[in-house]
Amino acid sequence: MTSIDRSLSQADFDRFAAVSGDNNPIHVDPTFSARTRFGRTVSHGMLLYTVLWGLIQKRYPGARQVSQHLMFPNPAYAGEAHRFSLSETASLGGSRVLATQVTRIADGAVVLDGQTEIALP
Repeated sequence: MTSIDRSLSQADFDRFAAVSGDNNPIHVDPTFSARTRFGRTVSHGMLLYTVLWGLIQKRYPGARQVSQHLMFPNPAYAGEAHRFSLSETASLGGSRVLATQVTRIADGAVVLDGQTEIALP
């Protein structure tokens, strides 16, 4: 297993929104988000996966993504520490299947649970 611990900030959410065009107020508007069931802004799911993709590229330089399946069972809030983890679950010739997961360190809640298949160079 490979993992890193990282906290994403509201500024990270805002920068990701600017780059992606996903300006959903649940991610970028603290006033709006305070009135939702979450009570505050939550991370873009793909921002979480982007951190995992960087981890994949460090472990498997030059890998190409073949497929991914992602679920987001719990919110990831700004300023909270998360553990970004991946583990190889299958080797299929020139490709690998990886379990991907992001957990909130404070309580162990899973905020991203998925699987990614990559092709090796």
